[in-house]
Amino acid sequence: MANIVKRGKDSWRLTVNCGKDAEGKYIRHTKTVKCRTKREAESEYAKFKMEIETGQYIKPQRMTFSAFMEEWREKYANEHLAERTLYTYDSNLKLRILPTFGHYRMEDITPLLIADYLKSLGKTGGRKDGKDGSLSSGSVQYNHRILKNIFSRAVEWEVIKRNPVAPVQKPKVSYKDVLPYDETEVKTLMQALEKEPIHWQVMVKLAIHTGLRRGELLALEWRHVDWDRGHIEVQQSVSSTTAGVAKVKEPKTKKSRRKVGLSAAMLELLREYQRHQAEERNAIEDWQGGDKLFIFAHPDGKAFHHERPYQWFRIFLKKNRLRYIRFHDLRHTAATLLINQGVHAKVIAERLGHGDITTTMNIYGHALQAADKDAANKVSDILFLPARKTK
Repeated sequence: MANIVKRGKDSWRLTVNCGKDAEGKYIRHTKTVKCRTKREAESEYAKFKMEIETGQYIKPQRMTFSAFMEEWREKYANEHLAERTLYTYDSNLKLRILPTFGHYRMEDITPLLIADYLKSLGKTGGRKDGKDGSLSSGSVQYNHRILKNIFSRAVEWEVIKRNPVAPVQKPKVSYKDVLPYDETEVKTLMQALEKEPIHWQVMVKLAIHTGLRRGELLALEWRHVDWDRGHIEVQQSVSSTTAGVAKVKEPKTKKSRRKVGLSAAMLELLREYQRHQAEERNAIEDWQGGDKLFIFAHPDGKAFHHERPYQWFRIFLKKNRLRYIRFHDLRHTAATLLINQGVHAKVIAERLGHGDITTTMNIYGHALQAADKDAANKVSDILFLPARKTK
């Protein structure tokens, strides 16, 4: 029997003979691969044979989900997934997915099993992390995404013939209403901020002033401030931080690269903060920031941990008995303040770095409708003047 046989266009069957078993039957391992030329097929055959001879080959029909996970991680996840994405994948895999599917053989996992699993996450106890309640709809959808990714690789590598996740409808996400601070609450927030270190004062004010995302704020360097033109250039974002070193990456979308205008008062605050930071830096003997001069960093130049603003903000609100909102909701506060000031949705979209004005309309539709109603009433006051009383 030939070891390499062409089965169709760009398709080859590889056969590795491993002698006979105790009953005298031939032991053969076969595998179908996609290659354009015989030379490529020969290369695949050499790899296939090496896997069998070294005991690394597992027959697809005998491969468990847990075993495939090791292949998926080595051949795909470590190379193609971003650090934070891989971290989130791992958390869900270890906590929920592997305990559920790890012992199943790959071909035995059906769409019905997937659907039942996703439904269970939305029930009480679905979190699997010791906390009460069910998993959020967004997290349930994320589990669907993880499973679809894994099984897509399994189909590509011909471990299974069909993706059992493909027929399962993606779970819907129930978005919570965003309730950012109104003008009165922002003023109260500003008063409470006066007692905080200057870097937190500047970060919160800049977050509300510009609507920048947390990762964009942490990635800002002093070189990104255009003092003459009065704007900040958003060119990068921080995805994660380890041992005081920030992992800087491209912004979220193409539209996220933008210039955001600053008021004279905001520029003056930044100048004051820059002078303060320079004094701190001059007192540091062991600079740890390398060639980065982050606007928000430790005095020795080390980058803030990417979760630090969240942690500080939560404690700050509780200490000052302010209504709880997420740090990210400062971005939403920025948008609603602009809407209430009558700023056009397109300008807001560009300022926030939304890829499409539709995104802005979808997120802030309620606030925009309220502003539109207010505008209509103002025009109505002009058009329909009170009737004059006749003598």
